[in-house]
Amino acid sequence: MDRRRSRLSLWRTARAAALARAAGAASLALLAAACAELDQEPARSVSLSLGTHASDWREEIIYQVLTDRFADGDAGNNTRVSSAPGRWHGGDWKGLEERLPYLEELGVTALWISPIVKNVDSDAGVDGYHGYWTQDFTELNPHFGDLASLRRLVASAHDRGMKVILDIVTNHVGQLFYYDINENGRPDEGVHGSGGDGRVQLEEVNEYDPEFDPRGVQARTSLGKSSRRAPIVFRHDPATNHLPPRPEVFQNPEVYNRKGRILDFEDVDQLVHGDFPGGLKDIDTSRCDVKRAMVDVFVRWVELTDVDGFRIDTLKHVEHEFWRYFTQNVRLQLAAMGKTNFFMFGEAFDGEDDLVGSFTRHEVPAHPHDEALGGDLERENGDEAEGGCPGAAPITGDSVDSVLYFPQHYQVFRDVFRDARATRRIEELWHARALNYGAEPNANGIGVPPLKALVNFIDNHDVPRFLHVGPGASPFEADPEAALKNALLFLFTEDGIPCLYYGTEQGFSGGDDPANREDLWESGYDTQRPLFRWVQRLTALRRGYQALTLGEQRVRWSTERTGEEDEDAGMFAFDRGEPDGDYALVVLNTHPRKQSATSFDGAAMTTGLTRGTVLVDVLSPEKKTYRVGANGAVTVTLPPVSGALLIPEDQVIHGL
Repeated sequence: MDRRRSRLSLWRTARAAALARAAGAASLALLAAACAELDQEPARSVSLSLGTHASDWREEIIYQVLTDRFADGDAGNNTRVSSAPGRWHGGDWKGLEERLPYLEELGVTALWISPIVKNVDSDAGVDGYHGYWTQDFTELNPHFGDLASLRRLVASAHDRGMKVILDIVTNHVGQLFYYDINENGRPDEGVHGSGGDGRVQLEEVNEYDPEFDPRGVQARTSLGKSSRRAPIVFRHDPATNHLPPRPEVFQNPEVYNRKGRILDFEDVDQLVHGDFPGGLKDIDTSRCDVKRAMVDVFVRWVELTDVDGFRIDTLKHVEHEFWRYFTQNVRLQLAAMGKTNFFMFGEAFDGEDDLVGSFTRHEVPAHPHDEALGGDLERENGDEAEGGCPGAAPITGDSVDSVLYFPQHYQVFRDVFRDARATRRIEELWHARALNYGAEPNANGIGVPPLKALVNFIDNHDVPRFLHVGPGASPFEADPEAALKNALLFLFTEDGIPCLYYGTEQGFSGGDDPANREDLWESGYDTQRPLFRWVQRLTALRRGYQALTLGEQRVRWSTERTGEEDEDAGMFAFDRGEPDGDYALVVLNTHPRKQSATSFDGAAMTTGLTRGTVLVDVLSPEKKTYRVGANGAVTVTLPPVSGALLIPEDQVIHGL
């Protein structure tokens, strides 16, 4: 027997035994089925002793990095490095480890790093520096370092009280094969048809990235399209790492949907079964062998590194049923190994709140997309021959712990803080949470309902930075940096988990990808920059006042008014905590030009505070005070594009 296969078999036997202890009633046969028969060991090294390093994830402050752009600590892995924005730049795990003091000084407590697995190195003149073009799920990306350097990064982060989150991709692999449409054994790009009257219309076909066909990409003969699917051919180009995917289960053509490139993102069939534009090949994640393989490979990376969570890519491009299976089986397997409170949050790059939230809901089907794709717990728990996929325990409606709050990115950070639209938009979005997001914690999850653990962010690697000006961006209504400071105050005081995109603290202003993926070393890691100091102060305040992390949230003032003559134009206020306990009141003026107040037409903002309570604005240099009046009323007047953080006088922490 091959030694690698022998070691993997021993690993699976040990895992099955641990799962049997954890699951109790589940049979060993069922548990063995939960561990896919991979074709080689994910990494030729022993597992670590796993631990739980997080308590309540709402207390964490996440910092997202693109590993290739953060810090270059090892010149020995700088292959193919270039200064061009779409090429490798040289950042690695050693560089991240060396710069942990910078993040610690900023106030970061959790580090979200790029996907770690081996990728297509370069395709069509653009490099896979971002990590989203998987070629081998079982090997590390050599541009970022080796297993020892990744382990050192995680261990060093844990020593500083920081958690580490891995970015993972299950929806697709890189451009690893082409559709041999004309069956000549080579990738072609050509024009078919004559275009003449009464003849076949001209059609341009790229065999790497053909357009979506609901039947599957069709083969073509000299007489036109045939009635069968085009075969796929895996590439063999070691120079760019265009090689058949690993493990070998992903070399089976049947594990891909093979329908071609998405043209219409509103069509559910295309959204879930189409290749991602750019030739990223869509995996058939409804298959049981795929579900089991994905659980195996990603649990194995946790075993090898002791990381604390997954950020999951392209959530909406995968069936809800896959996420139910994946998250529940990952949690069970990790719990059996001693790791609990493992945080899994996903990216549904969309402004539709009900769609984004549906991936956190326990109802099945959770959304019309889920219904259209056959979401049904009875089937999902049934025999594999009937479309089911038995796991280590019966599948329930549990899914991801949270999602990136994309609707808020659009409706609040872009519309209100950047474009100065009415603050009532914030209240309306928040009001919809109870309808659209899960209200119950997942079993074996983080112990917090998804609607209380949304991952809030201003911008990221897929959208222009907040400070971006130029083509495609609306002109700023106010001073850009003042608007960003106000947005950051909102980010670090609202309910949920704040996530800061690297470089925000240095005033980066790149536009669309790849311009928004700058090299952080160009900033000199400046810790004296005003924006860095502002973020540093906000992270300290969030950690210092428990109301800002765990407190209940209530809107106290919002408005439809934005006019120059409107008394409350641009005002928004919310409180956290309880009036008779830990408490904080956040007040923001988002209007670009005028002083505004939390009052209108004789009516002032009311709170639940008792009359006479003194509130201190801990952000103002002079620590300005406000006294609460009858019925909990308090009027706060602020200059344009500014904010206040009001704390009861007897709760103020001096020195923060």
